[in-house]
Formats: sequence, C-alpha cells, structure tokens
Amino acid sequence: MRDKEFPHIEYTALFNRQLKKAPLDIKIAFKESRELFIDNPNHPNLRNHALQEKYAGYRSIDVTGDYRALFKIKESKTQIVITFHILGTHTQLYNIDRF
Repeated sequence: MRDKEFPHIEYTALFNRQLKKAPLDIKIAFKESRELFIDNPNHPNLRNHALQEKYAGYRSIDVTGDYRALFKIKESKTQIVITFHILGTHTQLYNIDRF
C-alpha cells in the first residue's frame, strides 16, 4: 500500500515527448520544480493554481518564468497520484499574442 502523504508521480506520453524536446535548461528547471512540488506543493515559487476554460480540471506550476507544467491530481483513500500532462511556454499553452 502506498503512503497517502507521498504522492505517486506519473507522466503522459505527450508530457514525456514535450520534456524530451525541451532545452536542457528547461529539463533541469522541471526536475527542480518537481522536487520542490513534492516537498511543498504550495511553495510560492511554483505559483500552483487551478486552471479554467479549456484546461478546467488541470492545475499549473511554474517551471521557469515562461514555462508551465500542467497536471491533474487523483486522490483515493490510500494514495495521491499526480499526473503531469502538458509542458510548454505560457504562449504555447494559452495561445496568447504578445505585443
């Protein structure tokens, strides 16, 4: 049985592809953000927050000033599973035109 206090981390195939294609500094930053997230999901540097509209049901953490990792939390009586689904820049994720 898994300890409910220690989440099980999973990654979708899409997330793994995006991480593999990401620059080395982003890969390193994600690893650091993930470790910080495991230690303290509400650390202010992560800016962990729920998303809306097309990403309703997802949450987001900051990997860098521009890169985000989108994830979902699934909780049962015995475990917490965090699944990272999408990695990308703010513009890539939200299709925002920058002026």
